[in-house]
Amino acid sequence: MVVQSELSDAEVDRVFHALADATRRDILRRTLTGKATVSDLAAAYAMSFAAVQKHVAVLEGAGLVTKEQRGRARIVRGDPETIARAQRLLDAYADLWRSRIDRLGELLDAD
Repeated sequence: MVVQSELSDAEVDRVFHALADATRRDILRRTLTGKATVSDLAAAYAMSFAAVQKHVAVLEGAGLVTKEQRGRARIVRGDPETIARAQRLLDAYADLWRSRIDRLGELLDAD
């Protein structure tokens, strides 16, 4: 069984790289529950504004958030569709491993 993905290999790499960092996961969580400016996000962390901007850029590059310019403010919103596509990929891997474990059980029972 081959696991098919709606995401290219490069997209999968970007998504899971972005999610590998706790700060980026927190930023994503915050922006999935409502929009926030980069300034609002930066106020929540003990790091520079530029560092938060870099985290947002990684999330944006992975398609996990969108950023919209409104005057001087940059509004950040989480993109639940990219998360759903990554979840479907993980579900496919889980199905693959469940079927392998089931098959192993059948082989052991046959002995």
